[in-house]
Amino acid sequence: MTKFHWFLPTTGDSDQVGAATVTAGAARHDRAPTVGYLSEVARAAERAGFSSALTPVGAGCLDPLVMCTAIAQRTSTLKLLVAFRAGFTLPTLLAQQAEAFQWISDGRLALNVVTGGDQAEQAAYGDFVTKDARYARTAEFIEVMRRTWCGEPFDFHGEHYRVEGGGLARPLERVPEIYFGGASPAAVRVAARHADVYLLWGEPLPAVRNRINAIKALNPDLRIGLRVHVIVRDDADAAWAEADRLLRGMDPERIRAAQERFGRMDSVGQARMTALNQGADLVVGPNLWAGIGLVREGAGTALVGSPAEINARLAEYEDAGVDEFVLSGWPHLEEAERVGDAIRAARRPVPA
Repeated sequence: MTKFHWFLPTTGDSDQVGAATVTAGAARHDRAPTVGYLSEVARAAERAGFSSALTPVGAGCLDPLVMCTAIAQRTSTLKLLVAFRAGFTLPTLLAQQAEAFQWISDGRLALNVVTGGDQAEQAAYGDFVTKDARYARTAEFIEVMRRTWCGEPFDFHGEHYRVEGGGLARPLERVPEIYFGGASPAAVRVAARHADVYLLWGEPLPAVRNRINAIKALNPDLRIGLRVHVIVRDDADAAWAEADRLLRGMDPERIRAAQERFGRMDSVGQARMTALNQGADLVVGPNLWAGIGLVREGAGTALVGSPAEINARLAEYEDAGVDEFVLSGWPHLEEAERVGDAIRAARRPVPA
């Protein structure tokens, strides 16, 4: 069964597209990312039927593990898909923190591994490991973390980590699922070997299909997730009018600052996103709009249209091999309900 997830805006929220983690490209934030507001978004996602909520990691956003620990106390069924930077803490420590989170939340943690694709941001955290080495470190990180959860003493001697007599005191009963994204060959190899779900950003259908086929050749059991924004209204004209409104809110200076930053990044996935918004026409596929990526790093496309059109496009991605969708829209509180309603209406069983 297809899973749908939402997004928690831990940089703040508004009715304008903003950067996910840094100031370059950021919009005004009318709603501060308080525990109270983010819990409202989480509960709206819970009511709308979403399985979990992705919480980003990086400069400019609040620490996701700390914030989600608080939000878990104000929700009951929603899982928290917490992003973390591999290499910024010890895998044995994060394994222990995950154990505590599972205890606090009654097993509602999933983890999104972020290797990092912005050298300047990595350096600001004090990390100067090269890109290929970061992926090698990520592979070791996940392996050590998983072995720690087994609850049996183990030793590990790798290039980046050394553990002697590691392991939790007892096996972790509910092991968090591991989500992982990245478009480079090194990222694909790590995902195929270590992830439960491989996350893609919303590209045109043929490109998504090709990427799924490539990674399925390495691991046919790997589940596939698609991260894309949604602009849905009662009819197509209203949806595209909303996209135009969002575009008008992106002033040239915001676009310039964001694009300048994207050009310095060494992320293959970011380069693919940026390439989609460089033409005169931001519509890059049926109902697929690349305007988001003018100012927002990471996922830079949105599905735009009526409920019927949105669900038709989601079904096409499902047919291509997508098992899960991580969706979002501005503002995240109201759009959680709107998008959730649109999806549920199309998938509600027809009475006999």
